[in-house]
Amino acid sequence: MSVVQKEQEVVESLVDLLSEEQVNTNDEDLYEASVDRYKKYAFARNVLDVPQPVAIVYPDSSEEVSSLLQFCNENEINVIPRSGDTSTEGGLENWKDLTVIIDAENLNKIVDIDTYNMQATVQAGVPLEELEDELREKGFTTGHSPQSKPVAKMGGLVATRSIGQLSTLYGGIEDMVIGLECVFPDGHVSKIKNVPRRAGGPDIRHIAIGNEGTLCYITEVTVKIFKHYPENNKFYGYLTEDIETGIKVLREVMVNGYRPSVARAYSEEDAKQHFYHFSKDKCVLILMAEGPKNIVEATGEAVEEAVEKFDEGIIEEVDSELIEDWFNNLNWSQQDIEDEYEGMIENDSHAGFTTEISADWGTIPVIYNNVMERVKEEFPRAHELTLLGGHSSHSYINGTNLYFVYNYEINCAPEDELRVYHHPIHKIIVEETLKHGGSMCHHHGIGKYRSEWTKEEHGSAYYMLEKLKEVFDPKGIMNYGSIFPKEDGIKKYINKEE
Repeated sequence: MSVVQKEQEVVESLVDLLSEEQVNTNDEDLYEASVDRYKKYAFARNVLDVPQPVAIVYPDSSEEVSSLLQFCNENEINVIPRSGDTSTEGGLENWKDLTVIIDAENLNKIVDIDTYNMQATVQAGVPLEELEDELREKGFTTGHSPQSKPVAKMGGLVATRSIGQLSTLYGGIEDMVIGLECVFPDGHVSKIKNVPRRAGGPDIRHIAIGNEGTLCYITEVTVKIFKHYPENNKFYGYLTEDIETGIKVLREVMVNGYRPSVARAYSEEDAKQHFYHFSKDKCVLILMAEGPKNIVEATGEAVEEAVEKFDEGIIEEVDSELIEDWFNNLNWSQQDIEDEYEGMIENDSHAGFTTEISADWGTIPVIYNNVMERVKEEFPRAHELTLLGGHSSHSYINGTNLYFVYNYEINCAPEDELRVYHHPIHKIIVEETLKHGGSMCHHHGIGKYRSEWTKEEHGSAYYMLEKLKEVFDPKGIMNYGSIFPKEDGIKKYINKEE
C-alpha cells in the first residue's frame, strides 16, 4: 500500500470514528500544524522541512479522545496532542510521516466555578483568558498569567508545566492543579479526584502535569482560584549597576519570607529592549506587591528594606507608574502573533530567542557570566548578535530562574536559521547550566529542541522517566521526539547532519 493510500484510509477511519466536520485535512491548516512557534521564521517563509500531519481532529468528549487514541495505538499512528498552540520548544513539531493532531478546540466548556471551595473545573480547550475573565467578574483570579495568556488554553498549560508572570506569589501551574482527567494510548480514562492534599502514595497528578503529550492526553483540569485585590497593587522599580545586585535584592526578599507577585532583575542589554524609555543603559529591578492590603504593605516594606541593604548597587528609583504601564501591556495577543508572522513574510530578517534555566542563588550568577563569556568568544557569528543578555523573572526561597535572551540578524537561508544561530547559543547555555547543577528548562519544557540533553538533565533519575514511557506508551505513539530523545529526528531536524 502506498503512503497516499494509507493516509486516505486513516482519514476515512477518523471520519467513521467522529464526523466529517471533526476531521480537518485542509492543506494550509496541516502546514501550519506541522510546527509550533519554534520554527516561526521558516514557517513564515514557507520552507518548513518537516512532514505534514495526515489530519487534525477535534473530539467533543473524553470518550472520543479515548476512541481516537485506541485507533492510533492499534495502528501505530503518531499522535500530537494540541491545546492552544503556543508551545515554543518544538513540542508540536511533527517528525513522523503518519501523524494525527488531536486538538482540544471542542473541549471548551467551563464545567464549574466553585467560589466556596476556591476551585474551578474546565475542559482542556478552555482559553485561560476566558476563565480568568469569568473569575474577575466574581472577584477572583487563577493567579496564572503567562505572556501567552490571551491565546493559551488550559490543557496545554498543564501539559507543558507552564508558569505565569505572577508565579513568585501564586506558584507555577503544578501548584495550582488540584485534580485532572487524562486519557492514555490504550484508551483508558483516568480521573484524579479534587482534594486539598492526600498521602495516597506518589502524587500521580505529576504523571500528566508536564508530560508534553508524550504519555497521555489531558481532557479536563481543576485549578485553585484566589481572591483578587487589584486596588491594592503596588509597583517598584530601580536602576541597578549590574544584574547581580538585582538578584541579591530578590534573594533578600524571598529568604525573609515575602512573596511579591512579580520579582525581576534585568541585565542592561535586556532592559534596554523592554525599558528603553527609562533604563538609561543600566540594569533594571522590578517588583510588584499584590493581595490583601496588610500583606501588600508588609511586602512593600520588605522590598524597600532589601533595596536599602544593597544601596551601593542601586542607582535610582523608577516612577512606579512606568512599571505599572509596562506590566499592563506585557502580554501578546493573537493579532501580535499574526503581525509578527506577516513581518517575516514581507521583509524581516531579524530574529530573537530565549533559553530559560534555573539554579540556586549562588550558582545563577556563575552560569550567567560563563554563558556571556563563552557566547562572545565561541559563537562564530557573535558579530551578528544585536542583543545578548538576560533576566531573572521567577524566584523561590532556594534559587531563581534566568532567561537568556539573544537576538540576531539572519544572514543565511531561512531553513538554516536555527542551526546556524539559535542552536549553537542554546547549546552553550545548556552545557553551562548542566555543568553547574542547574536545570536546562525552567518552564518552557523540553519539547524536541532540548530532548538531546534529557538524559543529562535527569541523570540517574532518567530511569524513572523512561519506565513511565515504557508502561504508558509502549508503542511510542505519543508525540514522537518530544522529551524522550530520538537520534534520527535530532540529526535530521536539529543538527541537520549530511
